[in-house]
Amino acid sequence: MRISRTAGWASALAATSLLLIPATASAVQERTAAAPHAGQVRDTTTATPAAAAAPSAADPYADYWAPAAGKTGAALKSALHGIIKNQSKVSYDGVWNALKVTDQDPANSNNVILLYSGRSQSKSTNGGGANDWNREHVWAKSHGDFGTATGPGTDLHHLRPEDVTVNSTRGNKDFDKGGSPVSEAPGSFTDGDSFEPRDAVKGDVARMLLYMAVRYEGGDGFADLEMNDKVNNGSAPAMGRISLLKQWHQQDPPDAFEQRRNQVIHDTYQHNRNPFIDHPEWVGAIW
Repeated sequence: MRISRTAGWASALAATSLLLIPATASAVQERTAAAPHAGQVRDTTTATPAAAAAPSAADPYADYWAPAAGKTGAALKSALHGIIKNQSKVSYDGVWNALKVTDQDPANSNNVILLYSGRSQSKSTNGGGANDWNREHVWAKSHGDFGTATGPGTDLHHLRPEDVTVNSTRGNKDFDKGGSPVSEAPGSFTDGDSFEPRDAVKGDVARMLLYMAVRYEGGDGFADLEMNDKVNNGSAPAMGRISLLKQWHQQDPPDAFEQRRNQVIHDTYQHNRNPFIDHPEWVGAIW
């Protein structure tokens, strides 16, 4: 069953910091990122300009990020890796239930929001059928050949629910602009070598990929995942295009849905965080 997403609850967003929201299914907040479709509300916040990495005194996770304080460039990337590599791991089967919590529809606790489609769909319709949702690896698992192995293949920071058909259409393509409209994913486009997600999640996609490039640096028995500025990366442990992804990060800053998701993963599942959701300015400080 598919249920259209509603946005009437958006005006009830609390003004307090989302990072203080308990990691429970009932604590879901509204996604307010930019969107080209009716019923979605544009997030008018702007990303912080690139600067030396120093956690704010108001940051409730200042202690968590303390080893990154004052660093930029390769030193910052290394420090962040040292922090976020310390995590609990989820099995690939366990991902199913985790996504039902991390991606719960704020307006309907029985549903999840599909990443590229933007559709609210029953949690119980996960599977392999044409109208089911399954587990999308935003960093395509063939890019580094890690498959569904516990580690990068099960890392919740880049796994999202998506319509089976749309997931297949995206395949292992890099991210870029243009192409033909994607059926069942309004606002998304694809061509022979790339995929463009809808505006409301462009920044989310960028930050998930950048997290992966920092988290997986050749340890743990897995490939060193890196960003580059091309498409057609194939099985290379690389994803592109970084120049465009940086633009998407600026255009679509972290919103309530994404921040809450980061919190749930930290508190309930992996106990690590995506640094670029907590500190958007670190993207420019590294890349």
